[in-house]
Amino acid sequence: MKKLLPDRVQQLLTALFSNQGRTPSALRHHIVAYGENVAGVNTTPGEIPTNLAPYLDKVTRAAYKVTDKDIRQLKEAGYSEDDIYEITFSAAVGAGLGRMKQGMIALRGEEQK
Repeated sequence: MKKLLPDRVQQLLTALFSNQGRTPSALRHHIVAYGENVAGVNTTPGEIPTNLAPYLDKVTRAAYKVTDKDIRQLKEAGYSEDDIYEITFSAAVGAGLGRMKQGMIALRGEEQK
């Protein structure tokens, strides 16, 4: 299979997965893979904390449904605003990346492996 990701997208992912952040880089990797998986790309998301799963589902499937209550629940679970930002950004990037990969595969007439 040919290279799917443009260089700018790869640069974004490199920055996202760097060790400099509030949340562990591994968690950000898992969340991006989760978002890709929701978008139909065959990935293995890895371990996602159970208290994040409902929020990640909402962000990746219907972000417009996220409410203040969702954010409040994450804060009550011990996540800071910076944590929530990184979690949200990772989920959105994963979902968008998965959809982009699906589109690139379709445009090239390839089947996903």
